[in-house]
Amino acid sequence: MNTRNSRGRRPVEKKEFEEEILQIDRVTKVVKGGKILKFRVIMVIGDGKGRVGIGVGKAREIPSAIAKGIADAKRNLINVPIKNNTIPTRITAKYDAAYVFLAPAVPGTGIVAGRVIRAIATKAGIQDLLSKSLGTPNPLNIARATLKAFQDMNTVLKRNELKKKERVGGSNETK
Repeated sequence: MNTRNSRGRRPVEKKEFEEEILQIDRVTKVVKGGKILKFRVIMVIGDGKGRVGIGVGKAREIPSAIAKGIADAKRNLINVPIKNNTIPTRITAKYDAAYVFLAPAVPGTGIVAGRVIRAIATKAGIQDLLSKSLGTPNPLNIARATLKAFQDMNTVLKRNELKKKERVGGSNETK
């Protein structure tokens, strides 16, 4: 099977997800023989249609840490509810010391957010969003709090749908 094109090059693969590096940290471990230097990379991936995930990769070289971070992010994908290019409702979430407040915005507002929340929202496909992150400047905790807010929003919306169905179903049965 010939996988190369007419110029002898491999065809460029269309990526399923957009990727962005949130942070690269140098981490050292002190052992008996000296210090071991590793890199920790925080990655965010998303398809722009409501699926987004964050991942952490650690390795001795940055490219392999990035690959591990992408693999971890693919394992931690969640669906983000999007309504009119924004989120459907206000929500607050807490992860460790990070508090994140997310609110829907009027069309044309754009993403009013810090670096981490902006990266996650753009990868999810959100175009209008108001947000505030409080507590800690740690990008990993802010990212995890943002994903927790999106997950909590999913559960709130499902609960509201069930309540509406119960009200509609209950009124029909009594007649």
